[in-house]
Amino acid sequence: MARVVHFELHAADPERAMRFYESVFDWRFSKMPGEGVAYWLISTGEGDGINGGLLPRQGPPPSDGQPVNAYTCTLAVDDIDASMKAGVEAGGSVALPRMTIPGVGYVGYLKDTEGNIFGLHQADHDAK
Repeated sequence: MARVVHFELHAADPERAMRFYESVFDWRFSKMPGEGVAYWLISTGEGDGINGGLLPRQGPPPSDGQPVNAYTCTLAVDDIDASMKAGVEAGGSVALPRMTIPGVGYVGYLKDTEGNIFGLHQADHDAK
């Protein structure tokens, strides 16, 4: 079975994207060594989950209002409302508001400062 082991964020402004993810989720970034290399490794924390990379976008960003057209990573959070609020305060926007998945929890989607859409999930087996 093939498992997702790495993700990538594409950004028109990598520094702005790093500030967004550092301020909202406390992710850490480290630049890959090498002359002319524009790639940063992303550490999302300890335990279960995956880490990723950030690189300059090679074309135009996704248009506002277009449907999701790529794999979407979803982040486990303790408080979806607080995380969505922090994302908006850091310059992102709500792509899809919080929704309830009965017996599972809550999910919502944010758009980061670079136009990338990602999901947030708060587990709650009592959700109705």
